[in-house]
Amino acid sequence: MRILIVDDEIKLAMSLKRGLKEYGFGVSIALDAATARKLIEYGGINLVILETSLPDVNGYELCRDIRAQNSQLPIIILTAQGTIESKLAGFDAGTDDYIVKPFEFSELLVRIKASIKRSYWSYEPGLAESTQLTMGDLTLDLRKKTVNRAGNKQINVTPREFAILEYFLRNQGTVLSREEIAQNVWDMPIGVGANLLNVYINSLRKKIDKDFDTKLIHTRKGIGFVMKE
Repeated sequence: MRILIVDDEIKLAMSLKRGLKEYGFGVSIALDAATARKLIEYGGINLVILETSLPDVNGYELCRDIRAQNSQLPIIILTAQGTIESKLAGFDAGTDDYIVKPFEFSELLVRIKASIKRSYWSYEPGLAESTQLTMGDLTLDLRKKTVNRAGNKQINVTPREFAILEYFLRNQGTVLSREEIAQNVWDMPIGVGANLLNVYINSLRKKIDKDFDTKLIHTRKGIGFVMKE
């Protein structure tokens, strides 16, 4: 399992490399976007840890380019930019997770393991009679990993957003607490990323609800979320 660290802060990158190698990961380092692109093109990269402030290209742009080439490669943005606007920009670009510096290595490790598990998880035969989940004009294809609404309008979502949306669709009409979503979608306690979950939900709403008259994701104040027409 090889991780690519894209960060021009060499001391941090080397520190992360040493820490991750202790847990059995192979690690490559790219100090700029050009090198990162070459390493990804060569193949063998299973996860990318990406800083948004790079010397040659904005990290969000690189994230978008990676996602366009590989919809399933897990990407974790690791940056000092911690505003909600920055996080939304990251998720719009296609990142699976967003961690703000300074950070705890133990939390990063949990996020890495969750992202890898989510990326390589396969559905059990017979889990559903159909390979598609639907609600109204929204269709989620479990095999193609695509989301469509209103016929042929394809909506680009990250792997984590896809997992959340699938969980919603498998529990249509049920009010789901933040704890349920966090534990069932990526095996993380809600305390690790309560605010981050809200960012994911806001990002999903922007993608699947904003431009449509019928809203599907609803908030139950003080309880959680429910997906219904």
